[in-house]
Amino acid sequence: MQLNRTCDGVKRRDMLKIGSLSFGGLTLPNYLAMANNGQATQGRADRAIFIELPGGPSHIDTFDLKPNAPSEIRGSFNPIKTNVPGIEISEHLPKLAKVADKFCILRGVSHTLAAHRLGQEYVNTGSKPIPALEYPSFGAVLAKERPSDAEIPSLVAVPKAAQGPGFLGIRYAALETNSTPTQGQPYSVRGISLPDGIGVHEVNRRQALLKKLDRRFGELEQSDQLIEGLDQFGAQAYSMITSSRARQAFDIGQEPESFSRQFGDDSFGQSCLLALRLVESGVRLVSVQLGGWDTHQDNFTRLKSNNLPKLDAGLSGLLNGLEQRGLLGTTAVYVTGEFGRTPKINQRSAEGGRDHYPRCMFMLMAGGAVQGGQVIGESDEKAAGPRNETITPDDVAASFYYNLGIDPTTEFNSMTGRPITLVRDGNVIKELFS
Repeated sequence: MQLNRTCDGVKRRDMLKIGSLSFGGLTLPNYLAMANNGQATQGRADRAIFIELPGGPSHIDTFDLKPNAPSEIRGSFNPIKTNVPGIEISEHLPKLAKVADKFCILRGVSHTLAAHRLGQEYVNTGSKPIPALEYPSFGAVLAKERPSDAEIPSLVAVPKAAQGPGFLGIRYAALETNSTPTQGQPYSVRGISLPDGIGVHEVNRRQALLKKLDRRFGELEQSDQLIEGLDQFGAQAYSMITSSRARQAFDIGQEPESFSRQFGDDSFGQSCLLALRLVESGVRLVSVQLGGWDTHQDNFTRLKSNNLPKLDAGLSGLLNGLEQRGLLGTTAVYVTGEFGRTPKINQRSAEGGRDHYPRCMFMLMAGGAVQGGQVIGESDEKAAGPRNETITPDDVAASFYYNLGIDPTTEFNSMTGRPITLVRDGNVIKELFS
């Protein structure tokens, strides 16, 4: 999958920290070696899919159109009706318009961080970045609070993790796929899928050899806790590799064509299909990315010819698929970019573009106890800011955790023993659940 660069020229996968803590993704052995068990809690949803739109999608061209605004603001897209009376979205999202009853649109979400990485960390954690501390991703928190069993990873990132585990520590990092699935082709994840020509019997044979070597090391280092730990996590890795359940979870080729076609044939749609299979198998949170929203130039052509059709097919397919599998009521879905785009169209190209604009943006939520078919919040007549009360990323994060049965005011201890509130400034948006 192509890595999208933001206008500042930095790959997101290379910027995984603000402050003194940093972490990228882990391969399977490292992921398992740092995994840690915790106590599960009961909530409205018990699994989640977090869809990130890196680059900052234009709110005024997607879910918050202003057809009565001046031409230099409203742009060339028109609104269309959805299956919910009174709710309209972009004409280039026709499939999502047919499932608007399954998700909630948050309009007029606002913050002040106009830099890609700062905004990205903010919406990935629900807390404003500070230099001395990195907050954990939603998936890291869920992996700590509700870990999966040994055969299935708790947190999977497709293809990369945009946010690390922060102060919770590396043991709660995501297992990264490092690639995206392609329709009609076998999909393998290094460390889980068995290479061609190697069967489970061969893995068993090699495992037996490793045990012999481990016994020899044990004779030399009877009290070495590191070796004991490697034995433990090696056993977990072995369990996952030889588990048909784990391998089948990543095998989107098992889905009938009649089901998979609704997701679209591009990598994002197939990643949404993979996310569905993973949460169905027991993964607690799957993060999926659809980049390319940094539309300083050629905003309208780029959106209508590439990004919006992909988002339309993939997200509508995911919502329909979750409902068809009976999973929508137990799966919290959260869709967001790091900010919106300027209402006024710039003149950087023939058709113009839109620049960074954190003062007004949209977010989408669905699943669990979220009541779909509604719009919460409102922007002003030019989509330049909230009309009335402001919704912040903190509020949405608090609501996301609430939907998962996790108290957003929970205090965790940092690696130095410092007590830190999970979401320090957010309030649950009650209208989401009523």
